Amino acid sequence: MSADTLQARLAEQARELTVQAEVALADTDPEGVHQLRVAVRRARAALKTSGGYDELTAELRWIFRKLGPLRDLDVLLARFRGDTAGFSPDELAAVDRLLAGLVAERGKALRRASKALRDERFTRLVGSLDAATPSEGAAGLDLVAEIGRPHDRLRAEVAAIGTEPADEQLHELRIFGKKLRYVAEMSTGKDVKSLVKATKRFQDVLGDFHDACVAEERVRALTPGDLDEAFVAGRLVERERAKQLQMRAEWYDAWLEVDRRARALRG
Repeated sequence: MSADTLQARLAEQARELTVQAEVALADTDPEGVHQLRVAVRRARAALKTSGGYDELTAELRWIFRKLGPLRDLDVLLARFRGDTAGFSPDELAAVDRLLAGLVAERGKALRRASKALRDERFTRLVGSLDAATPSEGAAGLDLVAEIGRPHDRLRAEVAAIGTEPADEQLHELRIFGKKLRYVAEMSTGKDVKSLVKATKRFQDVLGDFHDACVAEERVRALTPGDLDEAFVAGRLVERERAKQLQMRAEWYDAWLEVDRRARALRG
């Protein structure tokens, strides 16, 4: 990858940060926060290939952390509200009462995230990312070699965890899968696109598993105010448990497809 291509990739993510920050501040679509964090991950992956941007990378980590609690609560509330198929009106009302504390918590997270996005520090971050100019030597990226590192790490982790991995081990695999995906996204070609598609599927399966585990934990920590709330809390837990079982049954096949695509690309 040339320095010009890498610079264009960084500038693209700077623009994405600007656009999605406006969406997040408007609070009309939770995808704004999600896409902000995706842009940060992509920018960090690109900077890692060029090296020498420790301060800028640290600033990207800062805004990523600031957005994390809001994103987590958006995912959690969306899951709970999406788990209510077949609930009666009284049960839906009980769900709203049960989630009132989480809604209030989200309001606080939104205010903290908005403060960070309006901060001059974020403005400087976007400007620095847009102005980053990797040298030709630093940007001489061998994508096959770069893909090989996270692929090998992922293979090693899958081999180490066995057939009955712990919940946290599956979460770690998702993180390694993200690293592979964001490196692969910096190239073009049919084979690379197939790998990106496979890693996205892998992330989705493990992400849904992790979110179901977190959702079960959070709903169990809620304090029902009445019997109706206790009843719907039990139903929500039951549905999250079912999702965990489904994703556990699917993750290994998703991994095999990632491995197959990465091996084909590496030759």
